[in-house]
Amino acid sequence: MAAADNKGKTRVARREQELNTNKKGKTGKPTKKKLFKRIFLSLIGLFVVGVIASVGLFFYYAKDSPKITSSSLESTPASVIYAKNDEVITTLGTSRVYAESSDIPQTLKDAIVSIEDKRFYKHNGVDPVRIAGAALANVTGGSAGLQGGSTLTQQLIKLSVFSTKASDQTMKRKAQEAWLALQVERKYSKSQILTFYANKVFMGNGVYGMQTASNYYFGKKLDKLNIAQIAMLAGIPNAPSSYNPYAHPKYSKERRDEVIDAMVSNDKISASDASTAKATPITSGLRTSHSAEKDTYNAKISDSYLKEVIQTVKDKGLDPYNSSLKIHTNLDLDAQKRLYDIANTDDYVNYPDDKMQLAVTMVDSKTGAISAMIGGRKQTNVTFGYNRAVATSRSNGSTMKPIMDFAPAIEYLNYPTNQKVNDTKYYYPDASTKELNDFDHGHLGTMTMRSALVQSRNIPAIRTLEAVGLPQAQTFVKKLGISKDQVETYSSGIGGNISTTQNAEAYAAFANGGTYRKGSYISDIVKKDGTVLNYSSSGSRAMKISTAYMITDMLKGVIDSSSGTGTAAQIPGLYQAGKTGTTDYPSNVASKFPSNAAMDSLFSGYTKNYSISVWTGYDSPLVANNYLDVTSQHIATGIYKNLMQYVSQSVSNSDWTKPSDVYLNHGELSLTDSSTDTTTSDDSSYDIPEMSSASSLSSSSSSSSSEKSSSSEPESSSSSAASSSSAPKESTSTSSSASSASN
Repeated sequence: MAAADNKGKTRVARREQELNTNKKGKTGKPTKKKLFKRIFLSLIGLFVVGVIASVGLFFYYAKDSPKITSSSLESTPASVIYAKNDEVITTLGTSRVYAESSDIPQTLKDAIVSIEDKRFYKHNGVDPVRIAGAALANVTGGSAGLQGGSTLTQQLIKLSVFSTKASDQTMKRKAQEAWLALQVERKYSKSQILTFYANKVFMGNGVYGMQTASNYYFGKKLDKLNIAQIAMLAGIPNAPSSYNPYAHPKYSKERRDEVIDAMVSNDKISASDASTAKATPITSGLRTSHSAEKDTYNAKISDSYLKEVIQTVKDKGLDPYNSSLKIHTNLDLDAQKRLYDIANTDDYVNYPDDKMQLAVTMVDSKTGAISAMIGGRKQTNVTFGYNRAVATSRSNGSTMKPIMDFAPAIEYLNYPTNQKVNDTKYYYPDASTKELNDFDHGHLGTMTMRSALVQSRNIPAIRTLEAVGLPQAQTFVKKLGISKDQVETYSSGIGGNISTTQNAEAYAAFANGGTYRKGSYISDIVKKDGTVLNYSSSGSRAMKISTAYMITDMLKGVIDSSSGTGTAAQIPGLYQAGKTGTTDYPSNVASKFPSNAAMDSLFSGYTKNYSISVWTGYDSPLVANNYLDVTSQHIATGIYKNLMQYVSQSVSNSDWTKPSDVYLNHGELSLTDSSTDTTTSDDSSYDIPEMSSASSLSSSSSSSSSEKSSSSEPESSSSSAASSSSAPKESTSTSSSASSASN
């Protein structure tokens, strides 16, 4: 029985061995068929794992994608700055003319799709066919495929939220582009996406958008272009520098013809049309020059003004570069052009050299609108350069006297114009050892306030300021936009660090009857959504009407009186008032320069229409030869005269009306009732019906014009000076030395 069992087990074992031999072959290893099956299954497993990993990586990258919005896809048109007459001065930010879908001809849409994304209307933002082609290109030809796999929608994403640099085309970035492209395709139509793209692409030469490019290259709207011109535009975005028709016409033509061939291949144009287009010279219809565009010139001559406009917009919490604003300014473009020519040519005044500098501000006396401004001369190829017209680093010299000395005396002490003041030896009240002098180191004794102002005598001016008191004078000038730290000492009464803009604003208050208005550059701003922001200054009462009138009457004599320091500013028939100003060198360096040299020369004057303030000098006045000689000291007056004469041609010309509370007696003015407080905000009583000429001056003006000083100042002793003006010299010293002359 046991033997039989053993034989059975042996047979079973032998059978199992046979079966194993049949399965594995003689070696006991798997068959080739089985091995292939195992490899195949392994590859499938790896592929599945790879897909899962790729999907996971895709979503890992996608979760950090930036948000895409309509505003980021749309092309923001540039902000435009307009002059008062609505002429464009310049544009800010990227210059674009937006084209709606209806403005883009179908031929251009066909050209873009044919060359950039032939399957544009078949995919949902990501094209697997293009990706496969790009992958193959990567394997066979390098890294170009990463870029080549992009659809038009993905290119739009790059232009809107990502960089277009090749170095930034990473797998993470491509994943985010694809994700965002899918989102964009779900939200926007193909037509909208194509319109976004056409308005967003860079077209070379600082131009963005195809409508802007059409204007730039051909001077036409898109719907006026032929097939050759359209194909040229469609080909530029791929490499704007290489396909620039001006710099590289050969490459531009090759690219254009490539676009034309793509349009034929895509059945968008016929072979005949293609042949005609390819035979068209690349220069056909191309504009030959862009150097003489008007807004470039307007921006150049208005540089200082534009700088202040942009800062003002920013101060109002707006972004002038990225907000598509229409900024309407108060700039009188004709006046600005004339001012630029006065400053940069010798057609109006003779400058000693190109180093001499100037600053000029013109303000509308009635509204406070800044109508013209220049902050320097001979500033070539400079955008938003140093603006001396708003700088407060130089003294305004004797143009300060009406503002800080004599107007407060009339306002607070009721001084008449013939108030007796002493021109005798004098020491500053806040520095008892510091003697004040005039340019001649002389003294004229007792004189009237009118004579002291007309002849620009320093000692009577500071004596008058002392009578008012420095604190009260500081209160007065604060109402004219001048801060206390600009007039800290009594010496400020003959010159403070006041800009020409502040000077022009203060003198405008004299011109309009005592109302101060902060100078304004902007009249209104239109935002992208159509909201209009209006800006105007209602002004504030800075002084009595009587004070403004009496100062004006005295300042007429500076120009009209034979003893006045500003006779060179006379303009026949024009009612005007003004004040000269110069500053001498400090005593510690004065010996290095001629005795009649000045550091600064100024003139501020006004009519009922305009207030103009001028500063002239050198940026580095202590450098040898950088001084103003007697002739150069009259240039500021010449600048004022030429500008004022020009702008006064087309406006009314009328004299100021004497207020009812001002009494006139033998050419001198005083208040009829010293307790009268003429502080009404209504300036109408200060105006009179407009007159066509100034042939007949008011009795007060006639009297002040014929006034003789008690002691005549010597005229500037130079033959060349005589040819410029016979006005007496007056100056203010910036020195702290007791021996320095100032006037």
